[in-house]
Amino acid sequence: QVQLVESGGGLVQAGGSLRLSCAASGSIFSINAMGWYRQAPGKQRELVAVIIRSGSTNYADSVKGRFTISRDNAKNTVYLQMNSLKPEDTAVYYCHVLSRGSDYWGKGTLVTVSA
Repeated sequence: QVQLVESGGGLVQAGGSLRLSCAASGSIFSINAMGWYRQAPGKQRELVAVIIRSGSTNYADSVKGRFTISRDNAKNTVYLQMNSLKPEDTAVYYCHVLSRGSDYWGKGTLVTVSA
């Protein structure tokens, strides 16, 4: 089993910044990808950003140029630096890990951006 613990959510004004962290622990043998998804009220969960084992990254169009995903392999931790936040970024952000064909999810951290 893999456990994911997220931190860094909170309330911020539009234009502000937040940094999310997600630490993975447990039976970690090979992490193929780490990423962040988000789910706003009344909407489906969507991919925000992902970083694969090689270090390549992919972002949702809505966050390109504003968000940056990174990882610390030694700590099995993934980060999401969010700048120039907008009210439409308000959502619960979930950490996701793909390891040996299995998906693991964090419990989520709430990000609220006020206008």
